[in-house]
Amino acid sequence: MSVPIGLQLYTLRDALAVDFEGVIRQVAAQGYVGVESANAAYVSTTPKAAAKLFQELGLQVPSAHSDLPLDAKKNEVLDTMQILGCKDLVCPYIPAEEFVSEDRIKFHSERLNRADEIARANGMRLSYHNHWWEYRQQVNGRPAYKIMLEHVAPTVNFEVDTYWVKTGGYDPADIIREYGDRAPLLHIKDGSTDEKDPMVAVGDGVMDWASIITAGKPEWLIVELDRCATDMLEAVGRSYTYLTSKGYAHGR
Repeated sequence: MSVPIGLQLYTLRDALAVDFEGVIRQVAAQGYVGVESANAAYVSTTPKAAAKLFQELGLQVPSAHSDLPLDAKKNEVLDTMQILGCKDLVCPYIPAEEFVSEDRIKFHSERLNRADEIARANGMRLSYHNHWWEYRQQVNGRPAYKIMLEHVAPTVNFEVDTYWVKTGGYDPADIIREYGDRAPLLHIKDGSTDEKDPMVAVGDGVMDWASIITAGKPEWLIVELDRCATDMLEAVGRSYTYLTSKGYAHGR
């Protein structure tokens, strides 16, 4: 059975800064079931205004890339999640330079654990979204992601960015199986898997989607293109068409 398809709004950040409502209406018209929130999407609007538009268009907000709900950011983050009606809070990244020692990885893992406790206390789940460096970087002869996995609480989930896993030198299907039920959200992007190259519409690159999407039991497939050599909104539409026509995901 296919799962719903969403779009990470970071993908369209430039267009959203110019015409947020018009672009979101186009995303809804393409058939996307939901959108994944990102702070970079709200340059020309507010989460409150955006949530009203999402509701009008019937767009779900399953997850949000956000600051961690810690210290001075705690109330702001929790309030924004409530405004969006969103239950999956995602840490979008930890900088590559922080994956140079086990002590630094442990430090950030403990921050994730504290954020996870706060998220769960407020009826939410916390996930960590990877890039390529967690898999490529070796620390004491081991991949950094393995050390992170040892230090984060078992209730911390992972939003597996399948493209970046491949870029980091691993088979995304193997990583999804390794995480098991802790991988409810999958980021879907395509291209050459060279981090310097622009991305392409899903289905036009080298990713083996049949093996990746069947490797686990994702709750959402979320398209994200960081940059693209073609028109971004067109690539977003083509990605939707590919994933739904193959039966990997369903639209509205």
